[in-house]
Amino acid sequence: MSTDTSPDKAIPGTRCGPKIPQQRNGSGHRPPDTAQQMSGHKRSKSIWIILAVALAAVVWSLDGTGVSIANLVAGWEGAREIADGLFPPQLDQELLQSVGTAVLETLQISIAALFFGVIGGLVLAVLMAGNIGAPRWLAASARLVATVFRSVPELLWALVFVAVVGLGPAAGVYAISLHAAGLLAKLVSEQLEAVDPAPVEAMRMTGASRLTTGVLSVIPQARNNIASLVLYQWECNIRSSAIIGFVGAGGIGQALGISMRLFRYDELATLMIALLLLVVAVDQLSRLLRHRMGAATR
Repeated sequence: MSTDTSPDKAIPGTRCGPKIPQQRNGSGHRPPDTAQQMSGHKRSKSIWIILAVALAAVVWSLDGTGVSIANLVAGWEGAREIADGLFPPQLDQELLQSVGTAVLETLQISIAALFFGVIGGLVLAVLMAGNIGAPRWLAASARLVATVFRSVPELLWALVFVAVVGLGPAAGVYAISLHAAGLLAKLVSEQLEAVDPAPVEAMRMTGASRLTTGVLSVIPQARNNIASLVLYQWECNIRSSAIIGFVGAGGIGQALGISMRLFRYDELATLMIALLLLVVAVDQLSRLLRHRMGAATR
């Protein structure tokens, strides 16, 4: 039996063993604190590089778009002329009647567009949602259609439909419907994919079909969020109808465009107030409906 107890062969870490090195040795090993410091330096350097790139992008964008304080100062006289013309708003009976008609037409455009947009958006969303399980080629086609619908602004859709069906609110309904369908398809599909997967898997294990699983398990879980998205889309339709009216697609936007082109700023103020009141009324109604559905609104 060997009885060698020399220091070189003693157990490391014991009183008689060799001293454990604390600094970098020849094999390239670094102590943990040194590695953390180097990692911190690299992270700090990366943050500064990202900030520098972001700052350069902002400067490049401001220079390319011509945004400057000088532009605002140069246009101050024009802005003051418009502001002076807005007050007081015109309140004669004939104008108020025409504004009321335009408001009702805007409301009709928003509701009709919401109807078509919800139908199209929900169908596309069900096909796009990964946990519904539609065939891959069908899901990809639905995703492409939804992308095309929401990528084209309502204003361009309105120009297309004004050329197809002529001036009037029908062109506005078609234009807003397509954009709303594409937007709702994306947002609703994400809500469907975010539901709790446990009930979905449990229903599939019972042998339920894809359609049954989607209708009875996926959609009910996302029901309240989908309703909130639909109500918010209604508000967006109100605002969109005011924009597309400038190209002749009806609604209060068409009246706004006429007042702007004829420099009737007092009429413009009346129309802006009417649009503001309409948006506020729709917002309050939306909050009331969401509260009835259980949302924690005030």
